[in-house]
Order: sequence, then structure tokens, then C-alpha cells
Amino acid sequence: MTYPLIDADSLRHALDGDTPPLVLDCRVRLNDPEAGAALWRQAHVPGSLHLDLDRDLSGPRDAGSGSGGRHPLPSHAPFTATLQRLGVAPEREVVVLDDAGGQLAAARAWWMLSEWAGHPRVRLLDGGLAAWEGINGDWEVGEGAPPAPSQWTPDFDDSRFVALEEMASSASLKVDARAGERYRGEVEPMDPRAGHIPGAVNRPCSLNLDDNGRFKSPEALARELPQALPQEQTQEPLQEQPQEQTQEELAGALQQEPGVIAYCGSGVTACHDILAYRLAGLPTPRLYVGSWSEWSGDSSRPAETGPANAS
Repeated sequence: MTYPLIDADSLRHALDGDTPPLVLDCRVRLNDPEAGAALWRQAHVPGSLHLDLDRDLSGPRDAGSGSGGRHPLPSHAPFTATLQRLGVAPEREVVVLDDAGGQLAAARAWWMLSEWAGHPRVRLLDGGLAAWEGINGDWEVGEGAPPAPSQWTPDFDDSRFVALEEMASSASLKVDARAGERYRGEVEPMDPRAGHIPGAVNRPCSLNLDDNGRFKSPEALARELPQALPQEQTQEPLQEQPQEQTQEELAGALQQEPGVIAYCGSGVTACHDILAYRLAGLPTPRLYVGSWSEWSGDSSRPAETGPANAS
């Protein structure tokens, strides 16, 4: 699997090469659905295409995708059509970027392409467009020529995300990527109720970045990210497995249980936390796509408020 980050200098060099990557600009403003495309038209990395959070990276609610909330996943067929329209194919590297260090919404695009659709060569521009500007990278305006379409049909892995009922019953560690004040329930600017899913810990995705807006080192991330229970705390339920289980199988189960599920407001910034886990060399969390926007919209679901209980 390709290392999931690329720096601005390496991107510029790659764009000048014989086989340039496909660059997808994922900028978004959550309070203005048209702003991302407008920003892209005003100025973008040469040759890049716009990938829209609402139109391309989300589907309509209750459309059978298995996810809900403000930004549910599109179903397989329409997302496949989007990728084909943009010319995405496994033999060509894809670079995703935004102007928020990957938080809005490049990390969501990385997750959907790499983790869900199984594209083998997806990287996120570390530092985003600020890093591109910092190396005096070239800019292009307008929409340009449409890309040549591809014929790629992804093999989607729906095990990489969880739906509402599984989230409610799961023993996995739940990690909330929203800002601390939203986690604690002090403010709630978007969703029906304030607070967080009971038992969840808080890891604001902004903490994944250093003062320059780039991802922290793998070592720093590994120290900081909330991790699942130690192996010895999961041994009791695992002892109920069949006796013929091999030592290798038992060791694998101990490493995988109970695991981590990442969530946020609507399954967007949680992908930033998932990418941080990948960079840290830790087991990759699953994504609760519906996140707090879905959970809080169901009045029968409990909510907690109060201080964050994780770094």
C-alpha cells in the first residue's frame, strides 16, 4: 500500500514527470455547498479536478448505502460512476488535497478511495494548498478540458465502516474527532443535540497536525492517539472461542479486539483521525459514517456531556 502522504515538492516533481498523478481538489465550506467548486475555479493546482463533498463524496439520505447523517456514503454505483467520470483508475496515482490540512475534505476522499474502494495508490498532500503556496507552486484558473473517463469498477469493502445499530452495540473504543467544545456539549452548531456518544473519547483531528499544518511524526501520533484496550483486558471473552483455534489465530484476535471506531459530526473529519492511525502504524479504525449527526437525530439514543477523557 502506498504511503498515504506526499509533500508539495514531491507533488510538483511528479506533475512534471511522464506519468503525473490525478489531483483531486476537495475544498469545502460546510456552510456553503457551492464554495468549494468556486474556490477551485478561482485557482487550483494545474490539472486538478474538483471533487465535491456533497455531490461526489456523499449520497442522499436513506438511499440504501448503509450509512446516514449529514454526509452518508453514496451507493456503490453512483460513486463508481463519479470515479469513472474523473478518470480514476488503479494504475494511476491519485493525490487528494484541500486547504485545511486534509480535514475538509481530502481525508474523506482518501478514505473512500483507499480504504473503501480499494485504490492502491492514493496520497494526501501534506500541508494542503498552504504547502503548495509555500513552494511557489503554479496555479491554474477555470475549469479546463474534461478528463478522459476510466472503466474502473472498484471492489468496495463495506466492512471498513459501521452503521448505527452496530455502533450502538459495539464494544470497540469510540473516538470522537470533533473539537473539544462540541464533544463536551458546550456548543452544537449543526446537529440536533449537544454532547457525544456514551463512552467515547475525544481526539480532535486538529491535534494530528503540527504548527505548520502538516501531520505530526508517526512517533508523536502513536504516543497521542487513543488506543483500544490492552490485550490482556480482552482475553476473557476471547477464551470462549473454540479450543481448536491456533496460537496464531488467537494472537490475531487479541490484536484486533475490540478495535477502534472513529466518528465526528458527519463522517468527514473522522477520516483525518483514521489517516493519523495509519501513519502511526496502529490498527486502522473503522468509520461510523453517520456519526453524531445521525446519532443525535435519534432521540432514543443516549448522549453524554462533560470533559474530554482522552488526550
